[in-house]
Amino acid sequence: MPFPRMLRVRQKFECPRVDDIPAEVERQLAALKLSDKVKPGQTVAITVGSRGIANIAPLTKAIVAHFKKLKAVPFIVPAMGSHGGGTAEGQRAIVEGYGITEEFVGCEIRSSMETVIIDQTPQGIPVHFDKYAFGADHVVVAGRIKPHTGFVGEIESGLHKMMLIGLGKHAGAKVYHRAILDYSWIEIVSAVAHSVLQKCRIVCGVGFVENAYDETALIAAVAPEDFVRREKELLILAKAWLPRLPFKKVDLLIIDEIGKDISGSGMDTNVVGRKYNDHRATENDTVAVKTIFIRGLTEATHGNACGLGMSEFTNQRTIDSVDRRITAINAITGGHPPAAATPISFETDRDVLENALPTIGLTDPEHAKIVQISNTLHLAEVLVSDVYLSEIEKRDDLEIIDGPHEMEFDDDGNLYPVAAETAGVH
Repeated sequence: MPFPRMLRVRQKFECPRVDDIPAEVERQLAALKLSDKVKPGQTVAITVGSRGIANIAPLTKAIVAHFKKLKAVPFIVPAMGSHGGGTAEGQRAIVEGYGITEEFVGCEIRSSMETVIIDQTPQGIPVHFDKYAFGADHVVVAGRIKPHTGFVGEIESGLHKMMLIGLGKHAGAKVYHRAILDYSWIEIVSAVAHSVLQKCRIVCGVGFVENAYDETALIAAVAPEDFVRREKELLILAKAWLPRLPFKKVDLLIIDEIGKDISGSGMDTNVVGRKYNDHRATENDTVAVKTIFIRGLTEATHGNACGLGMSEFTNQRTIDSVDRRITAINAITGGHPPAAATPISFETDRDVLENALPTIGLTDPEHAKIVQISNTLHLAEVLVSDVYLSEIEKRDDLEIIDGPHEMEFDDDGNLYPVAAETAGVH
């Protein structure tokens, strides 16, 4: 089968960036004058989630340093729902895998799946909270603010979700995701957040917003009474700075890797246009992708293949790398079992392409609109088929840096990843 020729393209995004992370964290926290609340010797639980947040290790270390400066006793709490196989050991391993070790950040990591039920929402839902965090004198809710891959509203993924799903651990995540099938996201998150803010000694939040190059664009320390207002403001910025595919219409999207460190849904549905329907773009999506081919899982996802079920095709080596138990736990807890489904697979990438391209419609394979990306976090450089050439030439936010050249396969019939340097790709 003839395949289209490919161009390597660099995208130009708006790029605010924090250059001195420790200094900015200290500046933000100092502005809250926390010494009025946090006294020497008091314990401070600091959350760390499972997402692959840019600079998460130095960000966390800087938060720890501020509270040590106040002569408090900070410690880290893994706050990630059911991730890590729903075990304390698995969640600690995820945190340490991001470089957040006790030696690096200078404090203990206290990981447990046990929760304390602190309240009941007006809907009759028990409010779960991590036992170590509940036992602390103060809690810092730290996390990235960004569009959620499934929930829609003025508040999506951020400090509120960390209080709900992260600190709710596996027990809380299970019940909240079930509740969201009967009530709206904003009803549940607002009710749980109200209880947590009233009863769990939240001293502040630290929100991170990233730019389209997967860099820290903004750090905001937030007083508890400002969580709602500030998170709404930061979500607007996060949406504006979100990385995007270079084109709105794509016949075949090839994704080199998905994983929980990339997105809660493995691949960001806001980027690939599958937020409202797993296998079809809707009028609410900003891009329309007909077919998705996933080539692999990230190492940091530890076999968790949640999101694989949103693709139509994959290869056998991806199937072989899936930890079905961990994936099933996460998909069921999240109330989205189809995310763990297995797409059609073939032995090699070449086999996948030969079977996937006939599914895009009447377009001949050599004229297909193909985009290949590393993952949905890293979209600065992508490979695109030469059918896009005329459109690229009209835009000043796209730069051709190589090609066109034939699609490149290794000796086993597999594509080179976007990040690889090959004879024709530099």
